[in-house]
Amino acid sequence: MAQVDFYVILGVERSATRDEVTRAYRRLARRYHPGINPGDDEAEAFFRILTQAYETLRDPARRHEYDAHGAREHNPRPASIEFQGFDFSPGGGGSGTSATFEELFSEVFAAPDARAGSAPGRPERGSDLFGEIALSFEEAVHGSERRLTVTRLDVCDECGGSGRRRASEANCVRCHGSGTTRRRRGHMVFAMRCVSCEGTGLLRFRPCAACRERGVAAREEEIVIHVPAGVDDGSRLRIEAKGNAGLRGGEPGDLYIVAKVGPHRILRREGQDLHLDLPIAIHEAALGAGVDVPTLDGTARLRVPPGTRSGQRFRLREHGVPSPRRGGARGDLVVTVNVVLPPVADERSRALLREFGRLNATDVRKGLFED
Repeated sequence: MAQVDFYVILGVERSATRDEVTRAYRRLARRYHPGINPGDDEAEAFFRILTQAYETLRDPARRHEYDAHGAREHNPRPASIEFQGFDFSPGGGGSGTSATFEELFSEVFAAPDARAGSAPGRPERGSDLFGEIALSFEEAVHGSERRLTVTRLDVCDECGGSGRRRASEANCVRCHGSGTTRRRRGHMVFAMRCVSCEGTGLLRFRPCAACRERGVAAREEEIVIHVPAGVDDGSRLRIEAKGNAGLRGGEPGDLYIVAKVGPHRILRREGQDLHLDLPIAIHEAALGAGVDVPTLDGTARLRVPPGTRSGQRFRLREHGVPSPRRGGARGDLVVTVNVVLPPVADERSRALLREFGRLNATDVRKGLFED
């Protein structure tokens, strides 16, 4: 059984008011509540002591009885840490009760990794990796498959990710085979389960030299990347669980690939639509014509109606880019026609144009200078 000073546990003076006791408890409870520290036996053991101290000191009657009869005995549920009382022997520490809680407990209740360096801690998710691939315009529109060699941290083959390998049993050099170690802070003495042998007193494992106890090792891996149809320049592809491996059994990170899409020779993309500037001859614009239009799927036939003007736009349905978010639904091909005048190289052509002007004597600038 251990003697516990509730004032020291809460880090308050013996003259502290009820409000001061409550504030101290709430501050510490936010840090050591089991809900915030799942699976941490040390935090849970201390939270039990902390709650008992608070319930005693906030109640005037119980506090009066506690002050009159001194510290109560306390025996928390077995855990990896146990308060063993106070040591007032010469050299046993400082004033003890005048120290703040952080000074008294920061080392005792530190995380296992911070105390022992090589002790196992909580699982930690692996970091994400990032890269990029270059795609042609056609590959981005139709989709493709790429193989990429990635250097990533993976679970160590030698130790299976534990950071340790089995060895012949020997007494633990840290606790000398007892399974417990003692820590003193001020006049307070704590017995803790040895983190090196996990309380067994025996060392059954040795550090893994292959991964230097990290449980992960760098390796190259060829990863197949399936590029969906319709990705745009700058699109980010996520390959799940192909980032760095997690530590201590944590989930692996992801691999993110940014697509760099090259331009097309004649087409340009705006969202899921493609755009094309199509030259047509003057007689095709005037008389109408059927014109072959290049698309990513071959050629399509565009009907140019008579009297088409330069800059007029036509839309070819579903000749655009498939959408990876809408089940592959395709956009359109928007064609903007530009009427091109051919060079007049002979007298016969000039005569025909003059005759055309006489027969179609329309003033194309009518109203231009009228107010």
